[in-house]
Amino acid sequence: MKAAVAISRSALFLGIFAALAAALIAWTWATTKADIERSVRAAEARQLLEIFPANTHNNSLIDDRFIIDANTPLLELRGARSGYTVRQDDAVVGVILPATARDGYSGDIELLVGVTADGEIAGARVVSHKETPGLGDGIDTKKSPWIMSFDGTSLVSPSQPDWGVKRDGGAFDQFTGATVTPRAVVAAIRRTLEYQALHRDRLFEVDSTQNTTVETGP
Repeated sequence: MKAAVAISRSALFLGIFAALAAALIAWTWATTKADIERSVRAAEARQLLEIFPANTHNNSLIDDRFIIDANTPLLELRGARSGYTVRQDDAVVGVILPATARDGYSGDIELLVGVTADGEIAGARVVSHKETPGLGDGIDTKKSPWIMSFDGTSLVSPSQPDWGVKRDGGAFDQFTGATVTPRAVVAAIRRTLEYQALHRDRLFEVDSTQNTTVETGP
C-alpha cells in the first residue's frame, strides 16, 4: 500500500514538473518570438539594401513584396519565396528576385538577385548554401567579393556565350579548386535575367496595391 502511495506521489510530482516545464517553455517562446521576428526582419531588410541601397528608392523594400511559386521555370525555387519591388516615387525602378541554383556542389544555393528596369544586375547575394568552407564558400560576401562581379551585367553584357566561368570559356572567374559552385551561381543569375526579361511587363507594372501580387510561372 505504502509503495503504491509513493508511486502515485512520484507520478504526481513528475506530472506537475512536466506541466511547469512546458509552461516555462511556452512563456519563453512567447516572450522571445517578437524579438526573433524583429531580428529576422532587420537582417532581411539589410540584405535587400545591400542590393538596392537606400538612395536608389523611396519605398520600404521589405514591405513591398510579392510571392513567386515553387518550381517557377528559370528560377527553380523549391518552395514559394518572396520577391520585392523597388520603387522611386511612381516608377518601378527594379525588382529583387529569388532564385535557386540546384546544382551546387553540396546542394541548393539560394540567391536574391536585383535587376534594374534596364535589365542590369543591381546586385546579387547568396541567402544560404552548404558549399565547402575554404573552397565553394567564396560565393558569400563574408568570404569574398566575387559575387559583386555581376553588378552591372545583363543578358547582352557579357554576351550570351560568355555567361559562364572562364574554365568553360566564359567571362566569370571560378575559385581555385572549385568550379562547380561558381558555375552553378553564374547559371542561376543568368536564368534570373531571362525570367526578368520574359516577365518584364508584369514585374515593372506600376501598381499602387502592395503585398498582394502573386507572380507565377508561365
